Amino acid sequence: MNVLGNGRPATPSEPAANQPPLDDIEQLAEAESGVRPPVTPFGFIAFLVKRHYRRQVATLIVIGAIATVLESLGPFALGRLVNAVTATVNAGPPHDYALILSWFAALGLLWLLPSLFYRLHDVVDRSMSPRLRALAQKYLFAWLLGHSSRYFQENFAGKLGQKIKQAGQATTGLLYLCTFDITRIIVLMISGTILLAFQSPFYAAVLVGWTFVYLLVVQRLARRSVQLSKAFSEEVSTSTGRLIDAITNVDLVRAFAKSAFERKYLSRFLADEMNASRRLRRFLTWMKLFMATAMLGLQLALIWMAVTGTVEGTITLGAFTMIFFLGNMIARSVQDLSFRMLDFFEQLGTLDEALALVTKEHEIVDAPDAKPLEVTRGEIAFRHITFAHGDGHPVFRDLDLVIRPGQKVGLVGKSGAGKSTLIKLLRRQFEPQNGTVEIDGQDISRVTWDSLNLAVAEVQQMPGVFHRPIRENIRYANPGASQQTVETSAKQAFAHDFITQRDEGYDTIVGEQGLKLSGGERQRVAIARALVKDAKILVLDEATSSLDSESEHLIQEALLSLMEGRTVIAIAHRLSTIAGMDRIILLEDGQIIEDGSHLELLAKGGAYAGLWNRQIGGFIAS
Repeated sequence: MNVLGNGRPATPSEPAANQPPLDDIEQLAEAESGVRPPVTPFGFIAFLVKRHYRRQVATLIVIGAIATVLESLGPFALGRLVNAVTATVNAGPPHDYALILSWFAALGLLWLLPSLFYRLHDVVDRSMSPRLRALAQKYLFAWLLGHSSRYFQENFAGKLGQKIKQAGQATTGLLYLCTFDITRIIVLMISGTILLAFQSPFYAAVLVGWTFVYLLVVQRLARRSVQLSKAFSEEVSTSTGRLIDAITNVDLVRAFAKSAFERKYLSRFLADEMNASRRLRRFLTWMKLFMATAMLGLQLALIWMAVTGTVEGTITLGAFTMIFFLGNMIARSVQDLSFRMLDFFEQLGTLDEALALVTKEHEIVDAPDAKPLEVTRGEIAFRHITFAHGDGHPVFRDLDLVIRPGQKVGLVGKSGAGKSTLIKLLRRQFEPQNGTVEIDGQDISRVTWDSLNLAVAEVQQMPGVFHRPIRENIRYANPGASQQTVETSAKQAFAHDFITQRDEGYDTIVGEQGLKLSGGERQRVAIARALVKDAKILVLDEATSSLDSESEHLIQEALLSLMEGRTVIAIAHRLSTIAGMDRIILLEDGQIIEDGSHLELLAKGGAYAGLWNRQIGGFIAS
């Protein structure tokens, strides 16, 4: 930890860049998803301290208090040294240095000991703050992962990640302010008031009264400063978003020759940012002027009272020295605290916003008596399902659908018919307002969410991949899977060849959202991942939509072998990809309007046959 020139500890230390020791990892693992963090900033900090760092925080407060008391006694010892020197000079030769040396030694000790205690404060803080910051982020991240799909649809991923990181930093910042800055000023005011009261109660009354009024005014000014700071931050975020939006669509800007338009469009947001910055800077200038003037007023008042008292003989020269240095020490400490109050309210607001966003109650939770799902046959039943989105838009009304064990079912229909929503209900990412979803006769609302997700393998239309090696992405369903299992799955998904053709093979980092892979390659990696998972129920959501015709043919063969012995639900707009299914269900406005095999539905000559006949290039015409 860095050390400030005045001997005080610097702000909380940063975590080491090297690998944390095993006990740190085990401690971080204690943050489980079932623990909901408190929703208030100080409640959250107290929660972390009580669970993990009660002794360390108490130690920091005690160390800070002892160091401050010793430091405040320095001016007292200096005053006694001045009196001893004055008395020795007045007594004349031969001079007796015994009293001078004793107070000189006491002064040196009172200057040395606080510095040692502050270094001890550094040591305790260095061992606690990085871990505490990591724990704060881990608890919030663990709770975040338990939110429903609707929550993540309504919040940007980048914003959620940023809030969690900011919350970790704000937690350690606020705790540091409480354990050091606030402890220091409280102890200093108590000890300083006592020392001044020994000289004159009037000095102590002036100090206490001034400090109370000063901090009250600064607290209100700090709140206003934080409001202006937030307004400026919002303008910065807005202008940054507009800037990134234009950069992201730079090809579109060029295509329409709109460079001048975009510059003018962005200028409006930059002007708002500039004006918000001016308002903040103007207020801070006046606030700092007030604080400097108030500090100077206190110092001059104390010094003048001490000067007049010394001249009139009511106090000694040593007392004057003590009042001068002690008053200056207290004034500087109060001024430091007033500047830190800006940081205090800003950190408090940051943590409050993060907790309000992340610690919302989970929309979907395990029932108190939830048991793991046991899948033996793979039968799926939707019974009297009624579901509407949060905006009130209805999707299903009294839907009944039973999929027999091992049956391969294709879901078709225009966009908005309810196909993807049906899958989300199966995965319990949404919960119906009425009705039940059952797997092998077990109501999925009465089983654990993790066991339900383990029972279903899904290959989505736009499969997610991590910014990690291809190997880790494939065996994500089973981190302990051997390299042979990974390669076998990749070969079945026809991904092995394009993987091995890359320089780093299975160690290739795929990039954010798999940007280094084509759409077809991402889906083949997702199919390989589903093969490794080896779940009893398989969901295919346009699993071959990004593949060329040749690759699609090969993948279809791989999927046929994957489907053996499994219950399969496949969503498709390209009807040719599901023509071989045991059963095809046509959805329209959340209702099943046709149900049967491909040949049965064609022979019926209904809506499905009409869609089949109108396909152009294999897609449903608008």
